[in-house]
Amino acid sequence: ALVKRKPTKAQERQAEELAAESDGLGAQTEDEAPPPPDGRRADVLVFDCELTPSQTRNLESASGVRVMDRTAVIIEIFSRHARTRAARLQVEIARLAYLAPRVRETGGGDDRQGGGGKGAGESALELDKRRIRDRLKELKLELAAILLDQSGRRQRRSEARCVALVGYTNAGKSSLMRAMTGSEVYVADKLFATLETTVRPIWPASVPDVLVSDTVGFIKKLPHDLVASFRSTLDEALNASLLLYVVDAADPAFASQLETTRHTLAEVGAGEIPSWVILNKQDLIGPDDRARLRAEYPDALFLSTRSAVDLASLRDRVVAHFDEEMIEAVLLVRFDAKGAIGEVRAKMRVLEEGYDEHGARLRVRAPREALAQLLRKHPEGVTREESPPER
Repeated sequence: ALVKRKPTKAQERQAEELAAESDGLGAQTEDEAPPPPDGRRADVLVFDCELTPSQTRNLESASGVRVMDRTAVIIEIFSRHARTRAARLQVEIARLAYLAPRVRETGGGDDRQGGGGKGAGESALELDKRRIRDRLKELKLELAAILLDQSGRRQRRSEARCVALVGYTNAGKSSLMRAMTGSEVYVADKLFATLETTVRPIWPASVPDVLVSDTVGFIKKLPHDLVASFRSTLDEALNASLLLYVVDAADPAFASQLETTRHTLAEVGAGEIPSWVILNKQDLIGPDDRARLRAEYPDALFLSTRSAVDLASLRDRVVAHFDEEMIEAVLLVRFDAKGAIGEVRAKMRVLEEGYDEHGARLRVRAPREALAQLLRKHPEGVTREESPPER
């Protein structure tokens, strides 16, 4: 037989508060409330702000439908677009962190006693909270292992020349990534279509390689839990040699979006990295707007990912930017210096080469760091002449 449980003091107090609020507002009954214009009722109420757990509960009680605040909507979008294991873990961590203080309000915990758990007198609310804490701990340990592996790969790329595409969500970063690298990067006209970092070499290939990385999009008032969860994608921008701020030039609000991106990257220490502004989607704006934007952003690069000419120009400019930082040197490489020749060809641009009985003489252009590392790695097998020979 079913036994009717006596309401707890907390439940009685909640009912009294709701009754008082209804009396104070002079609430209408359901029969007195005006019907919706088209005869349909909403399934969900969305608020473009942060709601406290009590506010969410009261709004759901008053409306009879699900209520979502800004954080809940963003987490929902993230969860639908997460494809890799790391992205799914990060979204789940953010979701549980958001859910934890709302367990009581969502009805997950009343004051009933439950068997099992740590003690015989542990309430359902305490059980729910403990399950969330335990699950968060498991997820964070698994994510830490994945991020450690990613950090190792990032460290191996630290000497490479890397360009990071950063910007507001849906600004066209993934489309530009696909166009610059020729890779099958996921592209969709959606918010937060990219939730993980993708790194590919620029195409046509350059010597040494120039790597291009696509990062998660930014948004104004991004919830703190999501910022913390996706900190690894921001680290990719922090380790880049050049940042390309990709902007949707056809969006009237792109100036504030650009400022949001710059502010977020400055917070993680990437504000001093060399950067260019890319005004993307120029094919969607008229001549007058284009002229106005050129006057307002004289150093920005205008392009459309649909234009092969624009993409080739950007690619050449990126390669030329890194070439300016390279120096010329003549290297004497002994034949017994294992792997040295291959390392030179992979990391440096060989301008001239010749051979004699002692080894190879190579005139190269190379980044200073790569040249210094080669000489440290092969102190006996590779030597550098003081200056290039006269041509």
